[in-house]
Amino acid sequence: QVQLVGSGGGLVQAGGSLRLSCAASGSIFSINAMGWYRQAPGKQRELVAIITSPASSTNYQDSVKGRFAISRDNAKNTTYLQMNSLKPEDTAVYYCYADVRVNSYSNNWYRYWGQGTQVTVSS
Repeated sequence: QVQLVGSGGGLVQAGGSLRLSCAASGSIFSINAMGWYRQAPGKQRELVAIITSPASSTNYQDSVKGRFAISRDNAKNTTYLQMNSLKPEDTAVYYCYADVRVNSYSNNWYRYWGQGTQVTVSS
């Protein structure tokens, strides 16, 4: 069993900042990519940012480039999303994920999801 717990959401005014965290725990041999999706009311879930391992290369949705920064702490199996210059259109539930290899004798990778954390940006 692998669990991801996200935290750090809340209500902030436009132009403000928030930092989301997502910690993975449980039966983990290694983690490849970690990332964040978001889903606004009435819209499809969309990829926000991704960070790979071990190279820690990153990729972002165009609308958040230059404002959001994803990072990870491999020792803690945790990823972070620093969100600056927030806009009302960033309002959504943010979901973290991790691509996990659960043991050393299987090359299967499984994607696990966090429970979602609400980010609300007021104008």
